[in-house]
Amino acid sequence: MKSEEQVSGRPGAGGVELKPAPVASGRTLSAAAPQESSPDARTPETVVGQLSRMQRHGSLGTSVVRARAPESARGGRAARGREPLTHEGRVLLMTLAAGAPAVLVSLVLLWVGDYTPKVFWTLGVLIACFWLGFSFAVQGRVVRPLQTVSNLLASLREGDYSFRARGGRGDDALSEVIREINALGGTMREQRIGALEATALLRTVMAEIDVAIFAFDPEGRLRLVNRAGERLLATPEERASGRTSEELGLEDCLRVSETDETHTLTKAFPGDGVVRRWGVRRSSFRERGVPHQLLVIGDLSRPLREEELKAWQRIVRVLGHELNNSLAPIKSIAGSLLSLLSRGPLPDDWREDVRSGLDVVSARAESLSRFMESYARLARLPPPRLVPVELGPLVRRVAGLETRVKVDVLQGPEQTVEADADQLEQLLINLVRNAADASLVTKGGVRVGWRGTGNGHVELWVEDEGLGIANTSNLFVPFFTTKPGGSGIGLVLSRQIAEAHGGTLTLENRRGARGCTANLRLSI
Repeated sequence: MKSEEQVSGRPGAGGVELKPAPVASGRTLSAAAPQESSPDARTPETVVGQLSRMQRHGSLGTSVVRARAPESARGGRAARGREPLTHEGRVLLMTLAAGAPAVLVSLVLLWVGDYTPKVFWTLGVLIACFWLGFSFAVQGRVVRPLQTVSNLLASLREGDYSFRARGGRGDDALSEVIREINALGGTMREQRIGALEATALLRTVMAEIDVAIFAFDPEGRLRLVNRAGERLLATPEERASGRTSEELGLEDCLRVSETDETHTLTKAFPGDGVVRRWGVRRSSFRERGVPHQLLVIGDLSRPLREEELKAWQRIVRVLGHELNNSLAPIKSIAGSLLSLLSRGPLPDDWREDVRSGLDVVSARAESLSRFMESYARLARLPPPRLVPVELGPLVRRVAGLETRVKVDVLQGPEQTVEADADQLEQLLINLVRNAADASLVTKGGVRVGWRGTGNGHVELWVEDEGLGIANTSNLFVPFFTTKPGGSGIGLVLSRQIAEAHGGTLTLENRRGARGCTANLRLSI
């Protein structure tokens, strides 16, 4: 790489010269790489660009090399050899033509004047030299800045953003062009650094993530694989790259539809040889305008087993709690009755004691039966049968069923949703009943309404004036209840119904007022 004078020609000859951008270490850039590229981060384009410029400006041993236009520009001019004059020639002719009248007048005055031949030829040659010299100087002042700008743009095109041009401090048009080109080089350099950092981060994430990622070109050949993919195929990237999906055993994965949903696939991969359940997602992207397929494969067996274990633990905990609550008094009463009947002479009121104990056993058995029915009801919720349902009549009908407190219906816009009318009515009944139970404590009221959200959804809300929610973490825990005689499945069943309709159910304390608000969000 040349020094400043070698890249731009003679300093000051054209008003503009190239200089390397300042390097962080304080060294000037000569035969080194661009400042933003470390030895392991330089791209082939940068190296090729440097070699191209070194060839264009001459060898490293040359002391002074005149700045020339890029090879592509010279090749273009050679291809357009039919042009009568180049830009440099036209500038020179225009300069000569501008000075020709004055030169002619001067020569005429010398010819008609009373001058000796020696004076005539001396002044004539001097005038001609000045005329030609200034004409070529003007041509250089016009052409050399353009050649410098051309070389600077060529370095930008070739990916070298470390060079800057001097001469951009004035207020003329050329200085403005130089400032803009330098600003462009700085912007492109920052973008290059950002792209390199983003690429490094992406490669690090892909290498460390526990999900197999594959990228295939339009011919179905592997172009990219991360470490998890190498483990899955039991093949290093060097051997797997360039092989087709059929050779790698991934053709069935590439046949899944391109959606946002994860497809489940059961198969064995060479990495472990065990048949597992895998989550497969396929998407497409473009690289340099060419479409590619991105394949993401994750192991679902371990997360599913963990979730199943947690579900079983919750079920056993709930069942054990309810069974202990029912069996403990039954066991105690049975022991008391056995002790009573084991006595020699029975007391006079033994029949009443036996009857009272049996009543307790019957009550606990009935409670246990209700619990099992509630659990079966929660587990056997049928899929919704969607039909058009008008919200206004449904909300007013549900509000009329509650007679313990006053339920005010705040009318919203007429809306029709696709829903299961029976399940949606049961959901609203549960919400209104819970709101009424909370408002009975404070002798407050209940309000029900709905509103459109403007993005294809409608929101139903039920608002009470109770004490609010003390602990929101147990709202949707099955069989958890703070009400005497409550089953603890009302809110859980309501959320299941909402999610089965593609909606959401949330509960939160009212802001700035006492009570709670239940929000049901459904698609229109």
